Amino acid sequence: MATGKNILVTGGAGFIGCALARRWSENAERWVVLDNLHPQVHPERRRPDDLVESAELVVASVDDPRSWDDLLADFRPDVVIHLAAETGTAQSLSEATRHAQVNVVGTTVMLDAFGRNDHVPAHTVLSSSRSVYGEGTWRRTDGTVFQPGQRSHAQLAAGQWDFPGATPLPSGALTTVPAPTSVYGATKLAQEHILSARAGAHDAALTVLRLQNVFGPGQSLTNSYTGIVSLFSQLARAGESIPLYEDGAIVRDFVFIDDVADAFVAVLDRGPHGLSGPFDIGTGVVTTIEALARSIAAFHGAPEPHVTGQFRDGDVRYAACDIAPTLTSLAWRPRCGLDEGVAQLQQWIEERQHG
Repeated sequence: MATGKNILVTGGAGFIGCALARRWSENAERWVVLDNLHPQVHPERRRPDDLVESAELVVASVDDPRSWDDLLADFRPDVVIHLAAETGTAQSLSEATRHAQVNVVGTTVMLDAFGRNDHVPAHTVLSSSRSVYGEGTWRRTDGTVFQPGQRSHAQLAAGQWDFPGATPLPSGALTTVPAPTSVYGATKLAQEHILSARAGAHDAALTVLRLQNVFGPGQSLTNSYTGIVSLFSQLARAGESIPLYEDGAIVRDFVFIDDVADAFVAVLDRGPHGLSGPFDIGTGVVTTIEALARSIAAFHGAPEPHVTGQFRDGDVRYAACDIAPTLTSLAWRPRCGLDEGVAQLQQWIEERQHG
């Protein structure tokens, strides 16, 4: 267990980091957050109200060696929870260097700093992503399973959203070979490989959590590149019709923020020993974008959502996971359904807008 230990959370002033700090920070000897408060997530560039007082905030970029040396001069983390990342899937195609600099170089800068300062954290927990699977695996009508790879721009421009004669399958760490279709996904897979190599060389532990689409109270209401649930909610709340990309039948697994935080807690409770992985963190329930939009629109009495036929290069048609192996390995299971989570998010947005 991580009780009474020094815990470092990179990117810990963000959505997931704040939720996790509320649950666990008081159990730590010290809970230190390193975060650059990027304006895309933190428009006011100040300590977020959602970050509990017990969390010590160090405002610094994960790819700054000097900041790491300053931090490690008097703080030796037993556990590192690595959340720091640029997360915009579509944005990563046009800002690839930015994503690689933070996600890949930032990770190696962190590890180099540990080396310079002669320190090996006993346990690293990485927040990875379902994006490492790309389009995942599909099954043809004859029963053969294949990985179709990335949908081409020409295919999307022609409105060919699916792969003819095939049905998508849930992805899983034990069954699906990662094949990212976005720069973001590639950088997250690189994080997994880099941290695995380092952990193996130092007999340290690494736990990887591959998160599906996380949503809920605390999500950025200003970041247009992440958080489709909060974006849809604000449009419906304003009485607007929600636009649906492709034909509205894009599939995602939406997992509530409290359940995601509980997954990290389950790892901290278990400790570094006896955990294999990676672990898929989702609900195991598939939801189309259209179904999500209709639920949110109905909640607000907004107009019916409308299909636009727009698309995003690098986006995947189907993203869902098989959580059965996770349920057998971790003392964790998702508890909040989509409708309940959506309702909680609407209430939080209402309070935030009138707070």
